Amino acid sequence: MVLIAPVKTEKAIGRIEFENTITFLVEQGSTKPAVKAEVEKLFGVKVASVRMLNLPTGGKRAIVKLAEGSKAEDISSKLKMV
Repeated sequence: MVLIAPVKTEKAIGRIEFENTITFLVEQGSTKPAVKAEVEKLFGVKVASVRMLNLPTGGKRAIVKLAEGSKAEDISSKLKMV
């Protein structure tokens, strides 16, 4: 498992609603293709792009933008975020 947990900050929730992206806390050694494959497999959606962010605290986040026809709101409701 590459994904650890969804990020539930105010900015991350705003991205779900306005940018069709969802943010996850991921393992330090994870890669963009691994994150993309896991999100597509777990949630049955198409991923357009993945951006990775190394945090100053030593963690790592993945910002996953979904392709047209896939909704980040559906994933957030499955994860009980919104």
